[in-house]
Amino acid sequence: MFVRTQRLTLRPGWPEDARDLAQAIGHEAVCRNLRRAPWPYGEDAAARFMAEFSDPLSPKFLVFEHVGSGVRLIGAAAVQSVGEEPHELGYWLTPSAWGRGYATEAAAAVLAAARARGIRRVTSGHFVDNPASGKVLRKLGFKPSGPLVQLYAPARGAEAPCARYALDLDGGAGGDCDADPDARMAA
Repeated sequence: MFVRTQRLTLRPGWPEDARDLAQAIGHEAVCRNLRRAPWPYGEDAAARFMAEFSDPLSPKFLVFEHVGSGVRLIGAAAVQSVGEEPHELGYWLTPSAWGRGYATEAAAAVLAAARARGIRRVTSGHFVDNPASGKVLRKLGFKPSGPLVQLYAPARGAEAPCARYALDLDGGAGGDCDADPDARMAA
């Protein structure tokens, strides 16, 4: 599945993307805010991540910014099983793409793809020292779902407090997602 928004293209990862992925995510400031990313993050970790793109209809994507007549890999976004959560939204962007609204745009497109796949409830969270991610979640309609929890982040080498959120994709309790109405999906 591919998704195109006004400024972004989201598509599954391919093995040949590993080098560009390692370069885009290869910043400690990015990896320390992710639940599964190691630090340092090299091409071997990127290749393992690319191997996870086995279901062509899964709402899991690399995020590409439209640049001139081409695209540039700037991040990833997915709804997938993480720990005890069957449908958790996760996303990251390379630092040069921060502050432009891309995280909200990409996450909204992923949530629309998840809704199209029949997923009705999505959770997410952010480490408390990453308030920008919490702002993205609230813009998407996520609501706090309980007290802070301690989660392990490999790039930190330790647990850190994490705020947890939930979103009902049917628009009931837990908020509603304002997915990009211009997003187009293709299988």
